Amino acid sequence: MLQAIGLTSTPRRDRPPAVDDLTFEARPGSVTALLGAAGSGKTTALRMMLQLEPGRGVTYFRGRPLHRVAHPAREVGVLLGDVPGHPARTCRGQLRMLCAAAGVPASRADDMLDIVGLAALRDQRLGTLSLGMERRFALAAALLGDPHTLLLDAPAAGLSPRETSWLFSLLRAHAAHGGTVLYTTRDPKEAARTADHVVTVSQGRLVADQEATAFARTRLRPRVAVRTPHAARLAAVVTREARAAQRSVEVVTEGGNRLSVYGSDCARIGEAAFRHGVLLHQLADETGDTAPDPLPAPAPAQPTATGPATTVPAPAQSPRPRTATTVPTPAQPTATGPATTVPALAESPRPRTAPSSSAPPLPRRPQRAPLRPFRYEVRRLVGVPATYLVAAATLVTSAVLAALLGRSGAQSLPAVLAAWPGVLPLPPAALGAGLLGALSFGEEFRHPVLAPGRGTVPRRLGLILAKLTVTAATALLLAVAVALTDLGALRLLYGAGAVPVPGNWPALGAGWLGLAVGCAWAGLLAAGIFRATAAGIAAVLAVPVVVAPLVQKALAGPSVRSVAGFPARLRELTWAQWPYETDRWLLAAARVAAQPVGTALLLSVAALVCAYLFTGLRRRARW
Repeated sequence: MLQAIGLTSTPRRDRPPAVDDLTFEARPGSVTALLGAAGSGKTTALRMMLQLEPGRGVTYFRGRPLHRVAHPAREVGVLLGDVPGHPARTCRGQLRMLCAAAGVPASRADDMLDIVGLAALRDQRLGTLSLGMERRFALAAALLGDPHTLLLDAPAAGLSPRETSWLFSLLRAHAAHGGTVLYTTRDPKEAARTADHVVTVSQGRLVADQEATAFARTRLRPRVAVRTPHAARLAAVVTREARAAQRSVEVVTEGGNRLSVYGSDCARIGEAAFRHGVLLHQLADETGDTAPDPLPAPAPAQPTATGPATTVPAPAQSPRPRTATTVPTPAQPTATGPATTVPALAESPRPRTAPSSSAPPLPRRPQRAPLRPFRYEVRRLVGVPATYLVAAATLVTSAVLAALLGRSGAQSLPAVLAAWPGVLPLPPAALGAGLLGALSFGEEFRHPVLAPGRGTVPRRLGLILAKLTVTAATALLLAVAVALTDLGALRLLYGAGAVPVPGNWPALGAGWLGLAVGCAWAGLLAAGIFRATAAGIAAVLAVPVVVAPLVQKALAGPSVRSVAGFPARLRELTWAQWPYETDRWLLAAARVAAQPVGTALLLSVAALVCAYLFTGLRRRARW
């Protein structure tokens, strides 16, 4: 069962709260509709239930608030708008990523695609789906964790009647298995037709809480819509003839020349108008609703005589004025008691008061990383064409540059193997690794697969460790592939004797791999801090262009110390025993780090790590 108690949103800019002391419940085994006009607070109420909006109140999901649910995706399935994702990713790949985030088996993705009827489109790109297919895919994402409760914001908006029928049949099947379904809508006819229980809100407050049958009886009544320039005269005629025939008829004057007649039909009203010579402009049968009118727009600023213009918020609007004339039935004459037919007009909203101080504030929802971050990150990496395009472009560019540099003979052999001409700030392999690192975090914010509504956010320690590990492994593979490709291309063009293996290849290899990993991490951390891929690329380019010259200037001058013997001293300090072959690798790494570019890269990565941790501590909700 879902229980929302005292939900009150935080007011903004002297306006009344969008949700004001809203209390209702949605029972298991039934479909509940949250009905209201645009601006009535339906979406805000859903977001407050998920603790995505500040305010007061509490929502219990089977007796537990959401922040005490260990795995939210397995308790609550959410549909707030479309499912965000990279448009080039396939449906199956996107759901498998979400499976890793929710901690459910990857086979669940194929099962959900079968359930929503997208099995034939599992390899379809997200950017090519139609609106109906997108809504089906969004439902598959909401059902991934096999949740007990479904919260859906306007799920049928824009769908065809066939798609709408399929959608609500799926929701009703979920409720038939004991689940709880709560969805928002602005269409009262849809609510009466598809829901078991209807909760009506207006201007953020509860108006009615009814079963669907009672809602249809009291708020969806058959009526005859009449438009005539003689509305008052026709109302009197219809009322007089209904009283003479002892029929229960209600005539409602709806402003100007419009009438709504309940308890009669078009034939009788048309005949009455004809007999009395009343001109009619409209006469039609309708199924009308008496739901509240939408929230009015704020009044425009008006200049005052004593100061500048001030903006006065518009007061809460009550339902439009109606003049109801009720004809009593003969069973209860007016002389002895009230009429039996009571106009079922919309209830006037209660006067707004200050939020109750007794309602507890909404607790801060703990933000969680994906339950399987390494699996999530690997699927994110290999699931888009950009990864393969960047790797292919890096290999081709590096091979071409290496061939050109080898032909001229003006560069040293390490520079030729790295395809690093002097005019470039970094070799293609380092730039490619930095771009892949920047995309790793930049795409999380451009196409946010992880979202608080699904219980996970990107900036968590477990996920950043997974991203650092996967990005480093990718950079190492790219660096090794580039070196082997360049060596093979040079030997193919100029012969094996023209390109010997350098004698100090361990030191060169350590520096080469460290450069690729450092650039990948710099791009990753900068994109995570500034939430943009361009920021990650800028950070990678800033290392050789800005930081390295400053480090070189600081280290200018003769050196009077040497790092010789560093591995032996490190072994004595840590009491660790490792093979003596490792000493050569440690010494090579130390010499690489002592170079200007290596030192600049280490300083840049360290600074970015500190900045990432600092911004994470300052913005706890974004972790």
